[in-house]
Amino acid sequence: MKEARRVWPGGSIRARMTLLYGGIFTTVALGVLLAAQQIQQIIVGQKVQDSPFVGNPGTAPLHDPAALAKAQADLERTLINSQRVVTVVTLVLITVLAFAVCFWLTGRLLRPVHRITTTARRLSLSTLHERIALTGPRDELKELADTFDAMLDRLEQAVDSQRRFVANASHELRTPLTIQRTAIEVGLADPTPEKVARIRAELLRNTLRSERLIEGLLVLAQGERGLDAHLPVELETVVEQVIEDHLPLAVRHGVALDVRTKPVVVSGDEVLLGRLAANLVHNAIRHNHPGGHVTVELSSDAVLTVRNSGPRVPPERVAELFQPFRRLNADRTGSADGAGLGLSIVAALVHAHGGVVRAQAQPEGGLAVTVTLPAA
Repeated sequence: MKEARRVWPGGSIRARMTLLYGGIFTTVALGVLLAAQQIQQIIVGQKVQDSPFVGNPGTAPLHDPAALAKAQADLERTLINSQRVVTVVTLVLITVLAFAVCFWLTGRLLRPVHRITTTARRLSLSTLHERIALTGPRDELKELADTFDAMLDRLEQAVDSQRRFVANASHELRTPLTIQRTAIEVGLADPTPEKVARIRAELLRNTLRSERLIEGLLVLAQGERGLDAHLPVELETVVEQVIEDHLPLAVRHGVALDVRTKPVVVSGDEVLLGRLAANLVHNAIRHNHPGGHVTVELSSDAVLTVRNSGPRVPPERVAELFQPFRRLNADRTGSADGAGLGLSIVAALVHAHGGVVRAQAQPEGGLAVTVTLPAA
């Protein structure tokens, strides 16, 4: 009852449709009946006047005008009264039938809406797998239900992705802390200068790994949040600076760099664009083999392409590499080189700048990542 009182002041759709269409149908029917009644009265009056006999011919002789007029008036009143009774009864029946049919039809038409409402009220984080799965003809209500199901699919994927992200981040943050605690408990139980030096190096390595992970998470969150301001950025200058910073890393890994850039100005954040290019170049060098190569191309249309040689990447797994904490060999490893956030950060930063990123596995091995940014 509380729900009915809450809904009724605004009028439910079913009640309003019933009143609207039932009232329209009743008004039209009433107008038709009244018009028919008027026409019938005219026809009856004309027939009574034209008839040579009214009432009982034996008591109303044709040569008596007064008796003939009285008989005509009595017959006309009797016919009109009977017509009025029939009209009222017919109108009542039509009204009741019209409202009943409208109420039933609107109920059937709105049944999918009630189903959608019931499903929406029942949904929670533990029941996101439920769907409306409405059947029937392809109409507006079917399209609404399918759209709602598609929204639930995206919501379920987002929740699952968030849960995996939290679990993976917790694992990645817990691993260096566990290593540090073990090193302190075991290594410092009987400290010697050699053990202290080794523990110091281990603690420093894990601390740097934690710093890289936290920094990556912050950049990823900033990229997903979006940019505070868009400023003109010389993308060629940014890319050349990134290449210069990564030359020592390329030399250590024995990887040759081939750079081809053209001047282009884009709109965005210079620091984040530098991080985007750095992640692409760093991944291309690190996921390579000695004697390999990395090609960096920047066109005048603000298209940045980074190709590298290296291990073969299964084409069906390319999309996974843009998800946080995903690596080619395993979802989560204890690698100190990275936490699997490189390409996910790239995707977030590209999205924040209104661009598009695509990756393609190369047949001979390696990956080709293409970033298209809107030019300023």
